[in-house]
Amino acid sequence: MPNTYLEETLVTLEARLIAQRRVLARLVSELPAESRETVMAWIGEREVMHDGQEDPGADPDATDALPLSIAEEFQQIATLARRHRRGNG
Repeated sequence: MPNTYLEETLVTLEARLIAQRRVLARLVSELPAESRETVMAWIGEREVMHDGQEDPGADPDATDALPLSIAEEFQQIATLARRHRRGNG
């Protein structure tokens, strides 16, 4: 259970992010097929960091954390959207 203001704030932000992720994934999954494929392709281009930054053995530092987090968020949105399309969301 969070016991500090910072911990409570982080829990709140994470909960809001999860809710927004779910809404976005649901919206993408409900698009007409052509639009959905276009959006999913756009997301797919952003799911992996480029320029060799996706090295699984690399330890990200502060300068890598933001792009890595963004790529991970795109991955999670795409995964949820695919689940919704299959009726598992």
